[in-house]
Amino acid sequence: MPDHALITKPWSELSIEELYAFVKLRTDVFLVEQKVDEAELDWRDAEPTTLHYWVEREGVTAAYLRVLEDAEPEHADARRLIGRVVVHPDHRGAGLALALLERVVADWGHEALLLHSQSYIAPLYARAGFEAFGEEYVEAGIPHISMYRAGRPD
Repeated sequence: MPDHALITKPWSELSIEELYAFVKLRTDVFLVEQKVDEAELDWRDAEPTTLHYWVEREGVTAAYLRVLEDAEPEHADARRLIGRVVVHPDHRGAGLALALLERVVADWGHEALLLHSQSYIAPLYARAGFEAFGEEYVEAGIPHISMYRAGRPD
């Protein structure tokens, strides 16, 4: 039995406490720890097609990501974009990010998926079937690489 709960909800079903917990996690890691100097809150969280995935472990939000749906594909045929992947420092190394990715692939793997990975963590995404493409680039002061996963029939 896993030692965590994996939860998925659209914006309209989030409680104030759930929203606060993952926004707090995102800001603690991206803004405070990583010193990202770009806006964290972009209103894409509230889009009706955005899905929020997170792991509750030991009474805290231990890991989070969101899946956006774009009207037009950013690359190839990928209209779904995984982003804001984050793991609480106290829960890193426990496989929580991979558990979230595997859940997204289970839910949406029949469609093409796209993400923009911090370069050092690209091997994690490769384990979930993503392949790097293009040149490395710097976003928010951090090296990134774009990654794509082709849709696969069930």
